[in-house]
Amino acid sequence: MIRIKVSDLLGKHKMTQASLAKATNIRPATISKMYYEESKRIDVSQLNRICQFFNCEISDLIEYIPDDKHKS
Repeated sequence: MIRIKVSDLLGKHKMTQASLAKATNIRPATISKMYYEESKRIDVSQLNRICQFFNCEISDLIEYIPDDKHKS
């Protein structure tokens, strides 16, 4: 399972989804889907903009959890 950690970053920086959308020029609906981990696809340029904004690594934004660990 791939985990999108936008909610973690927003909480850490005490930001809203709307403020991230405005700062990165990503549609609020897209940020919302990332926040609730409902995204089916994420554009690499969007990941780049979020990483640039938070000055973070991609691993701070996306995490891979093997399915067998997720089930337990």
